[in-house]
Amino acid sequence: MVDASAPEPTDSLGRPFRDLRLSITDRCNFRCRYCMPREHFDKEFRFMPRAELLSFEEITRVVGVLAPLGLEKIRITGGEPLLRGNLPELVRMLRGNFAGDMAMTTNASRLKELARPLTDAGLSRVTVSMDALDEPTFRQMTDSEYTAADVLAGIEAAAAAGLTPLKLNCVVKRGSNEHAILDLARHFRGTDHVVRFIEFMDVGMTNGWRLEHVVSGREIVELIAAEFKIEPVDPDYRGEVAARYRYCDGQGEFGVITSVTQPFCGDCTRLRLSAEGKLYTCLYAHIGLDLRALLRGGASDAQLQSAIRDQWEARTDRYSEERSQRTRSLPRVEMSYIGG
Repeated sequence: MVDASAPEPTDSLGRPFRDLRLSITDRCNFRCRYCMPREHFDKEFRFMPRAELLSFEEITRVVGVLAPLGLEKIRITGGEPLLRGNLPELVRMLRGNFAGDMAMTTNASRLKELARPLTDAGLSRVTVSMDALDEPTFRQMTDSEYTAADVLAGIEAAAAAGLTPLKLNCVVKRGSNEHAILDLARHFRGTDHVVRFIEFMDVGMTNGWRLEHVVSGREIVELIAAEFKIEPVDPDYRGEVAARYRYCDGQGEFGVITSVTQPFCGDCTRLRLSAEGKLYTCLYAHIGLDLRALLRGGASDAQLQSAIRDQWEARTDRYSEERSQRTRSLPRVEMSYIGG
């Protein structure tokens, strides 16, 4: 039994735990240049056998242990989470231990067929990766057999199924898809969908990140403001990663995520659980707590919760605020293992 009456933990910088990024597979059917570049992943990386992944029962047990520690939001990620078989059943099982916000980040390649079953199982909403609307840029960014039209069909299916408010994530890389910024802003302005433009980040060790490839959040806002009158919006909650802006004519809003030029580590409330059961306290970490070993070694729920509490309370992570040539050379886990 876990102690539901114990005080919620805070880390060494006074940050509470609120959010879980839950990776359920390391596999993906896209090879986005900023995440899983084909020349590295298709030649050098071994994807995990099924037995190495946490089972649905193990994932559900971890969530049950985390819930009393202050968990308010789960975001299911991958790799590409829609590739995990029988996914609606996992969502249904998680709902038995968690009543809060449960979202999913996806490339939407299979969302057209899965949106309704996921809604019926208890998923709250989805965030879709969408780096361009024009097909040549989309194919260059994703390096996949899928099209922008496939993703748009998935977005329509998600909205029809009630997986809203729907967010769209666009990673902006200089020299690749800057022109997509206004395309996306124009296309989704006037809808209930919110586009979030993300600065190209130095996650993992294989995406060839260089500072000159970063289009800053300030540049993105100035570009949109040159065409539309906009104003900033206050955050909805502590730790909200996107700086939000609304169109002054009431036609919706967009956001920018500036983890490179304006880091927000001071309000980070997130834990990340990898598909094989490693618990990471930062997107840029390289060492995680091996929960799979504890789960399969006979640990009780109380022992699991104690180990997680100790991990959080010892947390000092603020990579983006400390980013330097020295920190960039340190090993970092790939994004496809722990989600975005």
